[in-house]
Amino acid sequence: MALPLLPGNTFNRNLGKEKFHKSHHFDFSNDIPVMVGEEKPGIGGEPLLGQKLKPKFSVFPKGQGSDAPSWVAFDKQALCFKAYFQESVQERKEEQYRIRKCKIYFYLEDDTIQVIEPKVKNSGINQGTIIHRHRIPLPPPNDDQFYTVDHFNLCQEIIFYSKTFMIVDCDQFTKNFLWKMGIKLNPPACIPEDPYISKREKNIPDRLYHPGEITNRTLLNTFGPQGHGSRYILDSLKTGHVQQEFYKDCDLMIGTVINVWGRKVVLCDCDEFTREYYRTKYGVEDFTPVKYKSEPTTKVEREIPPYNGFGSEEDSYNSTLSLEPKPPRRDFVKFMEKDRQGLESNVLRFSARLIINNEINNERKFILSYFLSDDTISMFEPPKLNSGVTGGKFLERGRIKKPGQELYKSELSEYFTQQDLFVGSKLCFYGNYFCLVDADEYTFCYMEKNADEYQKANICTILTKLKTTANAHSLEVKRMFAAHDHNRTGIIGYDEFRNIIIQIGEGHLTEHEVITMGRYYSIREQETNTCLILHLVQEELRKKCFEDFLQISEAFMYEDRQRTGFLPAQETRIILKGFQLPIPNDVLEEIISKFQRGDGQVAYRNLILGLNWRENPVPPVESKVPIKLFTMSSEFPIKQVKNINYIALIEDLFGKQE
Repeated sequence: MALPLLPGNTFNRNLGKEKFHKSHHFDFSNDIPVMVGEEKPGIGGEPLLGQKLKPKFSVFPKGQGSDAPSWVAFDKQALCFKAYFQESVQERKEEQYRIRKCKIYFYLEDDTIQVIEPKVKNSGINQGTIIHRHRIPLPPPNDDQFYTVDHFNLCQEIIFYSKTFMIVDCDQFTKNFLWKMGIKLNPPACIPEDPYISKREKNIPDRLYHPGEITNRTLLNTFGPQGHGSRYILDSLKTGHVQQEFYKDCDLMIGTVINVWGRKVVLCDCDEFTREYYRTKYGVEDFTPVKYKSEPTTKVEREIPPYNGFGSEEDSYNSTLSLEPKPPRRDFVKFMEKDRQGLESNVLRFSARLIINNEINNERKFILSYFLSDDTISMFEPPKLNSGVTGGKFLERGRIKKPGQELYKSELSEYFTQQDLFVGSKLCFYGNYFCLVDADEYTFCYMEKNADEYQKANICTILTKLKTTANAHSLEVKRMFAAHDHNRTGIIGYDEFRNIIIQIGEGHLTEHEVITMGRYYSIREQETNTCLILHLVQEELRKKCFEDFLQISEAFMYEDRQRTGFLPAQETRIILKGFQLPIPNDVLEEIISKFQRGDGQVAYRNLILGLNWRENPVPPVESKVPIKLFTMSSEFPIKQVKNINYIALIEDLFGKQE
């Protein structure tokens, strides 16, 4: 009978209690009150009324010994189970599944599990640790709990992350531990054989003998002790003889199947030495090779879909080469080589005019610029007063397609290149027809310097073409040149020379080729007055407000360690280009040559003094011939070809004359 609930008749249950913490059961998620601790205990960790807490870790029965925690009592102790899992193999006729052996380790200190597959040499499978050591949750719907020692037994399936493992055996420590816990173990089982591995078993000898281990006779030690002084006799019965058969040359023949350590190998063919050997020794004449290669399959050519009109043709073409579309790549090496470098613009400039039956438009002039770095073209129309046409940019810079090509096609379109541009060529840009009538000095020099790329500027190719038509009329050609040389000096004017060359060429020479010949056989004019060049250069430096003469002098003195006042022409050229003087390259070379000695040394002090327009201004010099070193975009600085040495041309065409 219970005592009445009166003061003094009840016992205080909190006596000796030290923990009074309260578990967190409720919380707010997105401003909504939710219950987060349904299975959490009450105050002090004691369960509430009617609450049964699920164990988070393995609960071991209390026995004899200390009450140490599990992480101390079972430190470095683990249960080891032998298991296997079956892995399906897709799209293989000879193998539908494979059996993979593994070991499951259960660590008693913290209920963590690790699965390891022992590595097999040359298996072709990534083996080793399959599941790293950690606590593994149970399969759904109990995925809020973890595996404990109570879930393990022999001949039992266990699921780790949707992969089923079959436990077949365990080690002796595991058996003793589970037996002490009161767990009845099932009888162990065997791991089934892998059908594919069983099929591929090699029929090899049971044992491989070391070199020298097998001999024809065996020695028997029957007399005396071991070592020095002992006596031996031969085994006449050959009791230790091992009978082995090896392949010989008579066993080998084309079409024969031999067993090489369990693998069947078919001999398909042999070399000429082997054929001669078998023909001489065994009289074999049939050496028909065994066909072991399959017939070559017909290569299916990739069909490129036609251009659909969206984006550029190169972009649409690249999208068909791979599953991941990539933008077209720019020729970066060509861009770096042909980009503007100092005074080297790498831009070919031509003068063009419209081909149209209209008096107003027929007189319009254009400047065509071809950029070698990316093969783009731009056109500019110089403004002309009272022409009725607004000048300026006529064509935006870009690549231009050649006319007459289909728009929607699979192949990439052809664009105008640098070989299509020369004096006398006719071009069609978006329905407008142009004729190139001239070029600047840089363009002529660049094409002549790279004559292997530009056949119109290759003097050897031009002379070869001219010889085919002029050899048959050599005497007439000489008379035509001599008829215009009234003073018998061997020199005629450029206009007479051009008319004769066009007549000799019979329409096979272009205007650019005629200009190339005129430049090659021209008579060099007298050198320009130094004072006139310095005056023009100083005027240009003054317009551009260039005053870095003190820095240029310091740079020269730094390189001139001996203070001689002279430097080589190459170093002088490098220093001046480093300060980016706003003058053309050919003018810079002309100025350097004016102050250069015969040994190649340049008097840089006089050169700097000649450039300094502020301290040493050069007065203007009158010249009979107008000289323009600095031109606008509508003017071309071209070497004026006036007189031609036709005698040198005749000697190159018909040989040296008597």
